[in-house]
Amino acid sequence: MPILTMIVPPGGGLDRLELASTEPRSPGPGEITVRIHACSLNYHDYVVASGAWAPREPRIPLSDAAGVVTAIGAGVSDLAVGDHVVSLFFPDWQDGPPGPREGDFARVPGDGIDGYAREEVTVPATAFTRAPRGFSHVEAATLPCAALTAWRALVVEGRVKPGDTVLVQGSGGVSVFALQFAKLAGATVIATSSSDSKLERLAALGADHLINYRTTPAWGERVRQLTGGLGVDHVIEVGGPGTIEQSMVASRVGGHVALIGILTGLGGQVSFLEALAKHLRIQGLIVGSRRHQLEMIRAVEASGLRPAVDSIYPLASLSEAFRHQESRGHFGKIAVEC
Repeated sequence: MPILTMIVPPGGGLDRLELASTEPRSPGPGEITVRIHACSLNYHDYVVASGAWAPREPRIPLSDAAGVVTAIGAGVSDLAVGDHVVSLFFPDWQDGPPGPREGDFARVPGDGIDGYAREEVTVPATAFTRAPRGFSHVEAATLPCAALTAWRALVVEGRVKPGDTVLVQGSGGVSVFALQFAKLAGATVIATSSSDSKLERLAALGADHLINYRTTPAWGERVRQLTGGLGVDHVIEVGGPGTIEQSMVASRVGGHVALIGILTGLGGQVSFLEALAKHLRIQGLIVGSRRHQLEMIRAVEASGLRPAVDSIYPLASLSEAFRHQESRGHFGKIAVEC
């Protein structure tokens, strides 16, 4: 039976997304077939689909998916038919430090290879892990990119601990997950947004201090005031060149700035004097490994954390979902049901 599939044509364009059908394939050795039930949207998916980072050939978009294993190939032992599973952003990065394949997007679903905006997929079993127990498919689909990026930034690389202070920017998926993980670790969280209503929602999730960056342009200094002049231990930097300067001002001496997002562009200037004088650890990072994802899922199950889901669209309305993402009116994650 043909599989309902969304296609991004060469050159991209949200108004040019095409609903098509593809043929199913039985799993070979080491492979699994997954009935995809839900996907979630990331900024990376948007730049591919919109044409800002356009594919040169037809591409099935979306890197994050969750579903149920319906068939397994020979040699697959850690997953079984009926298991609820969730995809990996870097399907080849199983453990250890990132390697050459994680240095670009050549093997990222929805970019270098076909992604998960479809009803069914057959891929190597190592491209999925088990989903958290009790999670809906929509909730599980929010984890592979946004949640794992926040987890790696704070827990793996930042080693966040009780009493630390964490600065999160905005109310997108990474920032909301970072807020939740920071609170689980016993940290104090300072959250910024241009929307007072979104700040109220961040406070409801546990943010201790709130800053509207439109009414407080020098928000880095405000962060220092809130921390007794010291600055924060960790910054989850998702804005890029438009926010990095204030993030450095907000950091304590010896602080950790996790460079994650490029929402304000790709190029800009950085104050090397600020970085040197403060002994800052400024680290670029993109998502994490399969081991990181398994560790995060165990923590999610133990803590009872639930993702913040903004809205859910049918697969046929993927363009509309991207338009909602483009408006930046969402809070947390936008999902698609397949």
